[in-house]
Amino acid sequence: MRIGIPRESKEGERRVGLEPAAAALLARDGHEVRVAEGAGAGIGAGDDAYRAAGAKVVAPESAWDCELVVKVKEIQDGEWTALARGSTLFSFQHLVGEPRLAREVAGRGVTAIAYEMVRDAGGGFPLLAPMSAIAGRLAIQVGAQLLTLPAGGNGTLLAGCPGMEPARVLVLGGGHAGTNAAEVAAALGARVTILTRSAATRDALRARLGTAVEAGLAIPAEIERHALQADLVVGAVFIPGSPTPKLLPRSLVARMKPGSVIVDISIDAGGVAETSRPTTHAEPAFVEEGVVHCCVPNMPAAVARAASAALSAAALPCVQALAGKGIARALREDAGLRAGVLLWRGRFTHEGIAAECGRAFAPLTEADLA
Repeated sequence: MRIGIPRESKEGERRVGLEPAAAALLARDGHEVRVAEGAGAGIGAGDDAYRAAGAKVVAPESAWDCELVVKVKEIQDGEWTALARGSTLFSFQHLVGEPRLAREVAGRGVTAIAYEMVRDAGGGFPLLAPMSAIAGRLAIQVGAQLLTLPAGGNGTLLAGCPGMEPARVLVLGGGHAGTNAAEVAAALGARVTILTRSAATRDALRARLGTAVEAGLAIPAEIERHALQADLVVGAVFIPGSPTPKLLPRSLVARMKPGSVIVDISIDAGGVAETSRPTTHAEPAFVEEGVVHCCVPNMPAAVARAASAALSAAALPCVQALAGKGIARALREDAGLRAGVLLWRGRFTHEGIAAECGRAFAPLTEADLA
């Protein structure tokens, strides 16, 4: 199969879909791996490294002209027109909130498989998990810096020191991102609360985090109480295929401590704060209602080497299955991979995205994959 690895075009995005080591394994299996010139530059993987792995380094447009395209971030303006008609796109999709782009991609008869929706045998999200863990850890580093006075914060030292009260951190969401954020903040000495929707998740967090972190339920009264005390709030809520609920209305943000910080990891799906809007690595923060906001959708790109290594390792088994067995058979034999299908040959197979795009919902059937 022809497998394309394009160069990412999203602002600040330096990750690459597959590392040279992964490309080598695919080439060894007889696949033609096309890598766009400079695709790996952001992680220090030059074109020669891909050539040595057995891949073909090609002009940017040729990496899109493949049966299977493997990339990191969602399709961008200027990219979808390069997609070969009838091809398969395997990447983070984040089509929620992007109905125009979803319709454009569907119009090319593309099959879109979303990293963030693929499941493992235990019901987890194996491709999303490593990026969520990185984003959660980075959120605390970024939040700590934004709390400093030169960055517009209130001058609180997140790590604390003798003679001062520890900083207060509120984490909304008990998945991989939220748990990692809570662990890092607690390790630094902050006073951490993590709130989640389900009692089962709360209990699991208590068992994992112990007394270092207070775990509770994300009900309005608790969110309000802890948000008003917090120096740093991390938004880490993920609901597969749905917009993020606005757990922090503008009226609540306006009552938070002046110079406190919100790092909204959930911005890919709209964000947890009504005051959040997407930012970039070049201009990551803004102040709204007296609160510093950081809402970078591709936060792991800041540590592109580590993030690409983790993502490439997680994605490779799926790519090997899709390329080795063919798209239909791979999906037929793997329910977890099948769960990631948002578009099947241009048809909307995810009900929520179909509704948002004003298109008919047509679920994937056994007949489709026969």
